[in-house]
Amino acid sequence: MDKNQIREVIAKRAALELHDGDVVNLGIGLPTAIPAYLPKGVNVTLQSENGLVGMGPAPEEGKEDLDYVNAGGGYITALPGAYACSSVDSFLIIRGGHVDATILGAMQVDEKGNLANWMIPGKKTPGMGGAMDLIVGAKRVILTMEHTAKGNPKILKECTLPLTAAGQVNMIITEMGVMDITPEGIVLREINPEFTVEDVQAATDAKLIIPKDLKSMC
Repeated sequence: MDKNQIREVIAKRAALELHDGDVVNLGIGLPTAIPAYLPKGVNVTLQSENGLVGMGPAPEEGKEDLDYVNAGGGYITALPGAYACSSVDSFLIIRGGHVDATILGAMQVDEKGNLANWMIPGKKTPGMGGAMDLIVGAKRVILTMEHTAKGNPKILKECTLPLTAAGQVNMIITEMGVMDITPEGIVLREINPEFTVEDVQAATDAKLIIPKDLKSMC
């Protein structure tokens, strides 16, 4: 699969995890593609940690409003009834447990649900932004990412990069499958039919738990 196909597979599957009425925070990059694949009848409220609840889609070219950007600096729109607030109030919403789900990318995740999505500031990858608050404040944390980076596993027995937070990840969705973080380890719940269990395990550093009712990825 090429990059666009991988992105589509992951975004489509992640969209199925959202429910009508959810307040959802989407990380920059791949997660922003998810709303385009929401099932019919499922409407969610998108929250941006820089201060908007009720975020709409990207504007048409030439109709950008400099006052409306998401946490990653991309142009957005506001839906009717949207609430603009300070970043202080926005983080009170997050820390108060009012975000039903946050969907983020990751550099590394491990079998204990630890997440690393940043490196040392000043290097190629920037700081963590609002992720530290989101993954401890949101009711559910879902990671959407490519299964490997330059052929190297991103799902590890133990993260080697600085942690954003420990033990907070609930689910991982990659182009290869859907995995739940459990007290026993990482359970492969669904597998992309284009891959075998052996393929997925070979691309994963952590030992996967394979249930008897393993399903095909939706």
